[in-house]
Amino acid sequence: MTDSESRPAADAAIHRSGEPRHDVTQTFGHDSDLSFVPFGVELTEVEQSAIAALPSGSALLLVRSGALAGARYLLDTDVTTVGRHPEADIFFDDVTVSRRHAEITRSGTSFEIIDQRSLNGTYVNGERFDRSPLVDGAEVRVGKFRLNFFASPVDRSSATA
Repeated sequence: MTDSESRPAADAAIHRSGEPRHDVTQTFGHDSDLSFVPFGVELTEVEQSAIAALPSGSALLLVRSGALAGARYLLDTDVTTVGRHPEADIFFDDVTVSRRHAEITRSGTSFEIIDQRSLNGTYVNGERFDRSPLVDGAEVRVGKFRLNFFASPVDRSSATA
């Protein structure tokens, strides 16, 4: 019995014997098809005020592209979940985002993003990472959403002192 004879008729109609099979899952964000062009960090007065008002131990994510461009997310807990799951702390309703895509963790005044084995990966400043520290101004990409991370100015000034 050949491989094509063992497949159901519906599958045989899609795949012709002798032709290579192709994965039909579409993904976004492969390293080979991306050229990282950072967004300028031009901030509106409202965004600058929001960043300036951040208390110690908190940070802000600003959405730069995607359906939610302009949205702001306060990071003020030890773990913030990001994904397409309705219960995610940061909910991105788009197929390029996995249900449980990433977590942002806080340790003191430091933040780190950890990919949760998402299909399309998590990128920081154009590079795909399983986990990466977040520094002030870093660009994060989750699916087709691009965000900028801003730490509390209180924590930035104490880190440089």
